[in-house]
Amino acid sequence: MINLRERDRIVPKAACIPIGEAEFPSPFYPGVEYAAPARGPWNIVHVGMLLPESHQIFVCAQGCLRGVVLTAAEMGASGRFSTIAVRENNVTDGDMEELIINGVRDVLSKLKKKPRAVLVFTSCIHHFTGCDLSYVYRKLRESFPDIDFTDCYMTPILRKTKISPDSKMRMQLYSLLRPCDVTADAVNFIGNITETLKDSEIVKLISSAGLEIRDICSCKSYDEYLKMAESRLNISYNPAAKQAGDELSRRLKKKHLYLPLSYDAEEIEASLNTLSNELQVPPMDLSEYKERAEKELKKTAELLSGTEIAIDYTATPRPLGLASLLLDNGFNVSSVYADSFTPEEKEVFFRLKEKHGELKIYATTDPKMPFSAGNNADILAIGQKAAYFTGTRHFVNLLEGGGLYGFAGICRLMELMREAYLEEKDTKSIIQVKGWGCCA
Repeated sequence: MINLRERDRIVPKAACIPIGEAEFPSPFYPGVEYAAPARGPWNIVHVGMLLPESHQIFVCAQGCLRGVVLTAAEMGASGRFSTIAVRENNVTDGDMEELIINGVRDVLSKLKKKPRAVLVFTSCIHHFTGCDLSYVYRKLRESFPDIDFTDCYMTPILRKTKISPDSKMRMQLYSLLRPCDVTADAVNFIGNITETLKDSEIVKLISSAGLEIRDICSCKSYDEYLKMAESRLNISYNPAAKQAGDELSRRLKKKHLYLPLSYDAEEIEASLNTLSNELQVPPMDLSEYKERAEKELKKTAELLSGTEIAIDYTATPRPLGLASLLLDNGFNVSSVYADSFTPEEKEVFFRLKEKHGELKIYATTDPKMPFSAGNNADILAIGQKAAYFTGTRHFVNLLEGGGLYGFAGICRLMELMREAYLEEKDTKSIIQVKGWGCCA
């Protein structure tokens, strides 16, 4: 292990750059990528497993299947997971459609209990060869009319397109909801992997309107999932879920509100006011929530007393927004680990560039980054990758914001930061768990 001073000497500016010298939205040159052994973030298998009473079938080459097979095994969900191997002869003989149809039929015929839904994951090769997937799904639905099928994708070629594999997976997760009239006084949270904090203002506001909250994270059965289609409004706040919400709005003809997770007081208040207008209830008095958040920030800053803080993008979709909140409240944020930033971070990026130009931005996928792994127990990290790269045992194990929305979410985050500061974690053991907190 090396200390921070040695780390800064070894890692060239290609993998680390002060924000004052960085470009938005991509500070680093793309190329060969490194994957840090922080395995808590969810992948398409974990997200798909949120659908109750479903079965996943992956169709691709055996070499590509290795990772998803291990994912299902590690999470104890092998019973809800099957594979169909694509071989060279399937490409040369042009029988890709028959391979999928017959393979799925074979898998389902051997299951002791038929699933309510099947998620079929095709891969890059099916698109390269022009596989007729419409024909495939039509035949499968004819063969199994009592099972719902949806198309999912394990296609790395989507990574640099307008819709990422993660966003596409969340979109397909809700593709089995059927258009229907509003028959329930309910609101859906779309695209999260964690239930929203029950003490948060957004939950209380919805409850004050007499509405139930539905979320796939809390669905225990497929019927519960299907009832989400009856709700009057869909809400998303994770950027990866925005396209899923937009697609639901188009398909179900029900409104979608994107109320982004934020650490900025004005943005939080604006989102809650937008929701209160939509629900036709009086705006919330947020003064007590703001005051409590300010007290929690002050209390935590005093406890940490200048301790260095590192943040990474797996902990929150707004790492720069969180860095700005902490810096403005007397915390010593020294580094942010992120390879690029979302459009929502543009304003805060340039604000930090001007006010805190020394803030270091580290790439997480640069091949030089393994040489940056430190052993600094004095740093407090927010996120698994920040914990790995700094080598600290003091870190907040948070993924995708952790459902911590609004001022109440900030208060809870401060509690987690104090706990992380006072108590050491077994970082190595924790970050090796793939899909941390997955429901399966």
